[in-house]
Amino acid sequence: MFHAKRQGRAFWHWYAKDDTREERKLIFKLDLLIVPYAVISYWIKYIDQSNITNAYVSGLKEDLNFNSNQLVDLNSLYIAGAVIGQLPFTFIFPMFPMNYTIPALEIGWGLFTLLQFRAQSFAELAAYRFLVGIFEAAFFPGVHYVLGSWYRGDELGRRGGIFYVGQMLGTLTAGLIQSGASAHLDGVRGMAGWRWMFIISALMTIPVAIAGVFVWPGTPAKPNKLFLTDNDLALAVKRLKERKADTDEIVTQTRLQLIRHILSDWKIYILCLWDIFFWNAGSTGYGGYLLWIKSLKRYSTPKVNQLGTTAPALGILYVLFVNFSSDLLWGPSGAITFAHTWNFIAMVILAIWNVPESAKWFAFNSAYTTVAMSSVLYGWTNDILRHNATERSVILVFINLFAQSTTAWTGILVFPTVEAPRFLKGWTFCAVNSFVLILFTWVVVRPLARREERKYAEESDEEVIRESVEVRADSDKGGSKASQDVVVAPPGEL
Repeated sequence: MFHAKRQGRAFWHWYAKDDTREERKLIFKLDLLIVPYAVISYWIKYIDQSNITNAYVSGLKEDLNFNSNQLVDLNSLYIAGAVIGQLPFTFIFPMFPMNYTIPALEIGWGLFTLLQFRAQSFAELAAYRFLVGIFEAAFFPGVHYVLGSWYRGDELGRRGGIFYVGQMLGTLTAGLIQSGASAHLDGVRGMAGWRWMFIISALMTIPVAIAGVFVWPGTPAKPNKLFLTDNDLALAVKRLKERKADTDEIVTQTRLQLIRHILSDWKIYILCLWDIFFWNAGSTGYGGYLLWIKSLKRYSTPKVNQLGTTAPALGILYVLFVNFSSDLLWGPSGAITFAHTWNFIAMVILAIWNVPESAKWFAFNSAYTTVAMSSVLYGWTNDILRHNATERSVILVFINLFAQSTTAWTGILVFPTVEAPRFLKGWTFCAVNSFVLILFTWVVVRPLARREERKYAEESDEEVIRESVEVRADSDKGGSKASQDVVVAPPGEL
C-alpha cells in the first residue's frame, strides 16, 4: 500500500479500521518496546551531540583559547566521523541482532563523551568529537531500519515522529544541564561548569545502553524474544507480508551483485538527492540561535542556555504535528510541504536580518520545522524500500551518510563562526534547499513512488493469477485420475 494518509480511520484513531484485536495487542506491545527506548536513546544521543555548542558559549571558548572557526570545525569533524562510521553498517544491519548493535554503539559514544571533560586543546577535543561521531553514526538509520522492520507504511510517521522528539529533548536538555552546571558546579573540584556537563551526559548514556540489550526487540528475522512470543512474531511477519515486505533478511546476492543491482536502479539516486536537500535545509546544528542570544550582551551564561531551549521545546510540537498529520491527515508529501514552507519563511526573515527583533525570535524559534519532517522522509523511504530488506539497509545508511557528509563542507562555507551571529549565506542556502525540497517531493519522488507501488501491485496480481491457474490444473489432474479409477474398478468392488 502506498505510504499515504490514514486508511479507514479518523484522525484520533491510533489503529487502522481493519486491524484485528490480536494485531492491536501486537502493535501496542511493539509500541511499548520500540518507541520509548528509541526516544530515550535519541534524547541521550542528542545531548551528547549538541552539548558542544552549549559548552562553547559557557566558557569552553575562553578556556581553550578559541579565536576563529573552531566551533564549526568541531562540528565538521563530528560529521566526518558520523559519515565514516556509517559505512560498515550498510551491510551489518541485516547480519547482527539489533538489540546488541544499537546498545554497543551507545556505550562507545558514551565513553568518548565522558573523555571530553579532560580536553586541554583543540586537537584533543577534535579527536574526541570525531570518535563520538563514529559511534553515533549508525544510530539514526538503525532505528529507522528497526521501525521499518515492524510497522506498515501508514504506521511509520507517528512512531518515527515520537522517536524524533528525542532530538528536541536532547537539545533542550543539553541547554538546561549546562545552565545548571554553570550555576551550581562551576569551580567544583577545580573544574569549569562546561566540563561537568560532559561528565553528567556520559553518566546518563551508559545505563540506557545496557537497558537496550534487554528491551530493544531487534527485527522479525533476528528478534529479541525476551518479551515477544512466537505468535507475536508470526503475526508481525504476516501483516508485513500482506504489504509485500521482506521480513526474512536473507542475503541472496553477493555484495558485488547487490551493489550492481542498487546502482542500476533509480531509488538510490533519487532518494539520496532528496535527502541532501533535506539535510542542507536545516540550520539548527550550527548554533546560530545561541550565538545570536549571546551577541545581545544582555543575558548571563545560564540565561543564554535557558533561552536557547525555547526552539527545541517548540520543536517537539512541530515534530508531533507534522508526523501525525502525515499518517492521519494529508500524507507525507503534504507534511513535507507544510514543514518546509514554514522553514522557508523563517530562513528568509533571517537572511533579510534588518527586521524587528520579535521577527528574529519568531524565525529562530521556527527553525526546527525543517527537521520536524525527518521521520516522514525516512518513513516514506522505508516504505518505498520495504520489498527487499538488504537493499533497504544499504540505501537507508548510504543516503543518510552521503547527505550528512555534504553538511561537513557546506557548513564551513556558509556558516563560518567568524560571521556570527548573522549568517547571510547560511540562511539563504537553507531557504533555497527548502524550496527545492518541496518541488522535488511533488515532481520527482511522489510520481516515482506511485509507479513503484503499481509495479509491485501488478506483479502481485500476476502471482495470484499464476497460483490460481496452478491450483486449477492440479484440481483437473486430480479429477481425471479419480475418473480413471472409477472406470477401471472391478464391478464387485463398486
